[in-house]
Amino acid sequence: MQAHKVVVVGAGLMGHGIAQCAAQAGYQVRLWGMNRAELESALQKISSSVAKLHAKGKIADPVDAVLARIAHETELDQCTRADIYIETVVERLDIKHQVFRTLARVAPASALLASNTSTIPIGRIAAGIDSPQRCVGMHFTSPVPLMPVAEVIRAQATSDEAFERALAFVRSLGKEVIQVHKDVPGFVFNRINLPSNVEAIRLLEMGAASVVDIDKAMRLGFGRPMGPFETADMVGLDTGYNALSSLFAETGDEKFRPPLLLRRKVQAGELGRKTGRGWYLYNQAGERTGVAELPKE
Repeated sequence: MQAHKVVVVGAGLMGHGIAQCAAQAGYQVRLWGMNRAELESALQKISSSVAKLHAKGKIADPVDAVLARIAHETELDQCTRADIYIETVVERLDIKHQVFRTLARVAPASALLASNTSTIPIGRIAAGIDSPQRCVGMHFTSPVPLMPVAEVIRAQATSDEAFERALAFVRSLGKEVIQVHKDVPGFVFNRINLPSNVEAIRLLEMGAASVVDIDKAMRLGFGRPMGPFETADMVGLDTGYNALSSLFAETGDEKFRPPLLLRRKVQAGELGRKTGRGWYLYNQAGERTGVAELPKE
């Protein structure tokens, strides 16, 4: 079944990135946000991103053409008659359950229901609805418009048809697909990536190296475009903390336990670029201006 209309639930970093990619690929997109301010911010970021990609010749369509394919909505009950629904809300199972119960009620019976969760097993998210066979994981990486890959995860109940539709959709966005055939917490990306992030923070806690040098080590030593602290600031320290907390709760494995320093940063509201202070400092334009001091003992 060919998809033409896509609903993205959540207008944060991941949500507006997925909405942008779908609109660039020619889909009609409805982006749901909690309020108008969040949606306006998301559309401004999409506009800026599309303008840069168009200027560099990465995409053919100009800003107006892409934005014309994106509608916005604050009432999830109004997001009907779509082919694919992608949930991108906070990494909490109770909230994802609420979203999926609503989607199961408002979406057509033929619609695909996907979660962009980074850690929570898809089967657990789909457990609250009566049609788990149409549920899949569709985990993109940030920044979505620039990253060339995404995971597609099947749960035990996921049908072959739903899995193939999800694969086809992600490929239609120009992404390479990592097929995950076992619904393990954290899937592939974060089972590998998050322990390295934890170790980076622990090295910082013990004074082994600085934020700047740890980032430099990962960029220059492993060819990563960004170091773990730079990436955390872009994604949001709260998002990383929630992902680790979820994965630790799911597995009980100490390698996923959120470090104390990360918890203290989140509790202090130092969440990264979006608050102007995370591991680094940022000005109002989101440009890095220095390194943040660590919380005192």
